[in-house]
Parts: sequence; structure tokens; C-alpha cells
Amino acid sequence: MILTVATAVVSCNRKTVFDRYESTPIEGWEKDDTLTFNVKPMAEGGIYKEEVGLRINSTYPFTGLCLIVEQTVFPDKVTRSDTLNCRLMGTDGKMKGRGVGCYQYCFHLTSVTLTKADSLHIRIRHHMRRESLPGISDVGIRLVHEQ
Repeated sequence: MILTVATAVVSCNRKTVFDRYESTPIEGWEKDDTLTFNVKPMAEGGIYKEEVGLRINSTYPFTGLCLIVEQTVFPDKVTRSDTLNCRLMGTDGKMKGRGVGCYQYCFHLTSVTLTKADSLHIRIRHHMRRESLPGISDVGIRLVHEQ
């Protein structure tokens, strides 16, 4: 039975081809501080689901977060830009993320079709009126091979 569970966990993880977080200064993520992620060439083509992960603490002063995600697919150099509006609190005023004191979020960004050997260069920055955002500790990207 343990072998079956271990096999299921490993086979599920094989679909995740990229999962990485970049840290931001907890005292404030500056508006012009762009986080970058370089995804190595794909081993196989297909549809990949892209997700943005956030880790914040209770000092974050807003109920939401607006992110600009720009990505370039190589070798064709096709660039795409998305705006991701992240709702962090429910209408009841409680954090929607998992955790106590520090909260983890995962937001679906898009699904992208990539061919074998395509790679990605992804850039993320916040698009809030405030120049510096306290309370955000990490921002991440996860790619999951769907088909």
C-alpha cells in the first residue's frame, strides 16, 4: 500500500515541470523591482497550466494585489502580457489563503501551448498605486503539463 501511495505522489509530481519562488523584501516590494523566472526548454510539447503563487503575512495592508506578468517564449521571441488581479480576502474580511500569520495563495494565470524545446522567460511586478508593498515575502511560478 505504501508503494502505491508513493507511486501516485511521484506520478502526480512528474506533471509539474517548474515550481520556483523568488523572495521579496518583507519590509516592502518596490514597484520597479521585477522578479524573473527562467524556465528551461520543455522536454515535450503540449498545454501547460501556469499558476502564480504568493506568500504574504498579516502586515500586508490591502485586500487584493494586482500583478503584471510578462512572458517571452523562446526561440520564437513571442511576448505576452497578462494582468492578474489577486483577491486575498473574502467579503467577510478573512484571509482566503492557507496558513496562520503567514498565508499561501495560488492563482491560475493562463494555459499556454508550448512545443518541445520551447523555453520561457517570465517577469512579474506589482501594479499597485503604492510604490512599496510590505508583507509580501515570496512570489512564485508553477507550470504543470496538462496534455
